[in-house]
Amino acid sequence: MSDRPTAVRYRVLTWLTLAAALAYLCRNAVGVAESTIREDLGLTLKQSGVFMGAFFWTYAIFQVPGGWLAHRRGTRIAMTAFVLLGAIATLALGAATGFWLLILAQLMMGIAQAGLFPASCLSISHWIPLARRTFACGVLTTGMQVGAIASGVSTGPLILAIGWRLVFVLFAIPGIIWTIWFFLRFRDDPRKDPAVNPTELALIEADRDESETASISSESQEPTPWREMARNPAIWFLCGQQICRAAGYMFFASWFPTFLQKTRGISVNDSGYLQALVFTGTLAGCLLGGWLTDLIWQRTKSLRLSRSGVGAVFLGACGLLILAAYLVQGVSLAIALLALGSLFAALAGPCAFSATIDIGGKHTPQVFGIMNMVGNFAAAGCPILVGALFERTENWNLVLLLFAAVYLAGAVCWALVDPSRRLIAR
Repeated sequence: MSDRPTAVRYRVLTWLTLAAALAYLCRNAVGVAESTIREDLGLTLKQSGVFMGAFFWTYAIFQVPGGWLAHRRGTRIAMTAFVLLGAIATLALGAATGFWLLILAQLMMGIAQAGLFPASCLSISHWIPLARRTFACGVLTTGMQVGAIASGVSTGPLILAIGWRLVFVLFAIPGIIWTIWFFLRFRDDPRKDPAVNPTELALIEADRDESETASISSESQEPTPWREMARNPAIWFLCGQQICRAAGYMFFASWFPTFLQKTRGISVNDSGYLQALVFTGTLAGCLLGGWLTDLIWQRTKSLRLSRSGVGAVFLGACGLLILAAYLVQGVSLAIALLALGSLFAALAGPCAFSATIDIGGKHTPQVFGIMNMVGNFAAAGCPILVGALFERTENWNLVLLLFAAVYLAGAVCWALVDPSRRLIAR
């Protein structure tokens, strides 16, 4: 028998990354198609805003219930249900004939995608060795960016070619195919997958303690230790850094083009290209951050340095770069500093995913769900806060000071996260 390890763990990571890409493909297509849908169905601008924002409410609220379902039923059942519901919601968007049907479809989409990433983190904790875990989280977040970019590139031309209804039907089909393929081939426990040979299993379980390995098959029977979660300071500060990162990212995703137009005299067309440049930096940061975090862990065997250290340094650097962009006068230099800042913020992303695994253990989906829930509430409130700040001060440059402070606060939260303080039910 060959001692060469099988590669089922990579197949699992590919499945999870594809699910993330499909989720962001469908999610971001709504924004591209908004004006066409509004004109076709006769919606007002206010109705259109409510329709687009409906997704984020259920997406935030159902993070924890989605994580609980993954914990109780396993990733195979949960992910199949989540992706299938997302495909149904995408079909419903294409079939909607009025405002309330659009709202219902968006609410369904939010519920479906809320459980997707807590369940994905649970599978990464089962299938990926500790030494490669953060890079795997980086690959997963890269899938999100690829889906968003693919949506931005393809949705507009497809609407012109086949109409917005058929676009959503077309985007739903890969999700249906994915659910069938995943349900038939995936196993929650690597030890129960006949395609995994002993060499690969030894790689997967390297550097784990016995309790973590033994918990995989029994975790669904253990109740969620909500009280211990509330008492764990590591979870508090992990949520704190997520609030800061999510709010900062939402600035780049929402008001950044307008900010460039108002403060730097950039045209509408060029501001869109510069926003795409920021997202490209975010994509690169996801991969590089995962690789660097794992490298530091391999060299030091310190969760504190490889998680909290990476997060604190890069979020702190992002805050300082944004502050520098506020101080400089040159347009090109200011934009370069902001783009580099977004790259540094993305470098601190994968270690947040892996820290939920380190702290949560068998309760990873619930811990990730709590972290992502508070982050999404911050993301939902960020555009409102920026708009209110401008209305009060009429000074767009103050936005840079605000987000420099936000990222520096996130760095402080990261410095206080202790990933070795694992959640243990009593």
